[in-house]
Amino acid sequence: MSDYYLFALSLVLIFSLPGPDMILLLQTSSTAGKRAGFLTVLGLGTAKLCHVILTALGLGTLFRVVPVSFEIVKYAGAAYLFWLGVKMLRPAGFFHTPDAHKSIRIHRGIHYFVKGLLTNLLNPKALLFTSILLPQFIFPDKGNVPFQFFLLGAALLIIGFVFDTAYALGGVLYGRFLEKNRRFQRTQQFAFSLLLIGFGVRLLMMSHV
Repeated sequence: MSDYYLFALSLVLIFSLPGPDMILLLQTSSTAGKRAGFLTVLGLGTAKLCHVILTALGLGTLFRVVPVSFEIVKYAGAAYLFWLGVKMLRPAGFFHTPDAHKSIRIHRGIHYFVKGLLTNLLNPKALLFTSILLPQFIFPDKGNVPFQFFLLGAALLIIGFVFDTAYALGGVLYGRFLEKNRRFQRTQQFAFSLLLIGFGVRLLMMSHV
């Protein structure tokens, strides 16, 4: 049981670190509201589920066996983060009025889900993290390996969901602050944009394991 506590603690530490998922949630919730933030959380959670399934199928080792596959995903992920960062610099892409909120709820709900999905799914570090961490806590001598993997995968998804939801709710509160302090909106827009572009640069500099 102590091994599972260690696994959970590892997840808590990892999910506490700043990353593109956190920035995306803060930006989306603060500018488009709670519903958009929650849809982004669902997209991120779906991507995490995909990583767990890929790890269970043994595809997590593909990056190490076929380095070109890692490079393809890395460049696609970096390009997507660059695109998000540049798009965020557009005035209409950051802060929305209540009428715009209503329009988004009706017409663009799927947009936030897909944005969350792609942000995590196109990050090769996320799959590498899952494929390296989970097997370390699988012990064949304890029997029922599939059930062990199920428990670890469920823990990853649940803890990830809790953290993502917390960031989304924090973004909603921060959005209320921005509504009352509009002079900070452009500064925050620029800061979030630079962070996403910076994460894209860091991803480009990452070498495969």
